[in-house]
Amino acid sequence: MDNSGTPRASTQATTSAQATRRTFVKAAGVATALPLVPALADLALAGPAEAAEATALPDYAPVPDTAVGPALTDGYHVGRIGGHLYWVTDGYYQAMFLTTTTGVVVVDAPPTIGHNLLRAIRKVTDANGRPSEVTHVVYSHSHADHIGAAVLLGPDARRIAHVETERFLRRDRDPNRPLPHITFKDRYTLRVGGETLELAHHGPNHSPDNIFVHVPRYRTLMVVDVIYPGWVPFKNLAVSQDIPAWVEAHQVAMRYPWQTLVGGHLGRLGLRADAVVQQRYIDDLELSARQTLESLDPTPFFDKYGPTGNSWAIFKTYLDAAAHQAAQPVVAKYAGRLAAVDVFTVDNAFAMIESLRIDQGLLGPFGIRP
Repeated sequence: MDNSGTPRASTQATTSAQATRRTFVKAAGVATALPLVPALADLALAGPAEAAEATALPDYAPVPDTAVGPALTDGYHVGRIGGHLYWVTDGYYQAMFLTTTTGVVVVDAPPTIGHNLLRAIRKVTDANGRPSEVTHVVYSHSHADHIGAAVLLGPDARRIAHVETERFLRRDRDPNRPLPHITFKDRYTLRVGGETLELAHHGPNHSPDNIFVHVPRYRTLMVVDVIYPGWVPFKNLAVSQDIPAWVEAHQVAMRYPWQTLVGGHLGRLGLRADAVVQQRYIDDLELSARQTLESLDPTPFFDKYGPTGNSWAIFKTYLDAAAHQAAQPVVAKYAGRLAAVDVFTVDNAFAMIESLRIDQGLLGPFGIRP
């Protein structure tokens, strides 16, 4: 321990290994304490030209054709999954609806789709001759980006959600996300106008209340913010609150006998092969994260920031470097196979490393002191 009271890592690593690791750290812009994104203070002091250059938007790899969804008309696409089951996307979010002999059942109402959801329903029901009134709304979970346009579906629609969703919505008091009329804890079967939806809660994953919506007649599963067909998961493994449970949710999903997946995001539907590829991506990310925690030399980080007593700087620079190192082989493997692998894999690696540290006790240089 130095005079600042900050614990110091052992310096027993060999010179050659340390040099190799120092080279990586320097390349990542960490050993010299250069942040990957310019500090706000630096931008404030820079002139207009310097600030504009420093915040220039990066270029990313092209989106593979296999990840691209159907073309949008007037800002949205509505398509039939099978029978009387349909889906809507704006290229960013997805909703699902089922037309019945007595009305329409809607699952989620993303704000970015907004009024186009109602237009899609009207377009379909005008064509198939079924009632266009929305009689039931199912909330996949409480997050506003997925149900923040529920208010548009009318006050008379019966809203159904998990008990935890109701608790969160009572707390949030968002008028655009009206409280549910019906709640359930484990399972709920909704039968409307000759059609059936099976709702189930298998524990927390992306959020504590995220549910699985199964439409057995059309072999379709809707589970949101878990599987991203053709793409890598959103930042920090879908900003999930429980990473181990989120990983387990993939296996839960695969136990359902579905052929079509509505994932809640992006422009196309999913197939079982998409789920398999994402599981492999996650497995590879976890393996690389484990290897990184075992191999990345912490000495440069403690040497740089330990004497100043800046413990957070040690954590940040080490974890940032670890995320970059863990991400590198995964990005290389899935480039051209999964869209945005170069966009979010570093963030996903960071989330995986943190989960390994705090959930599984692989603490790296911050473990039990010898």
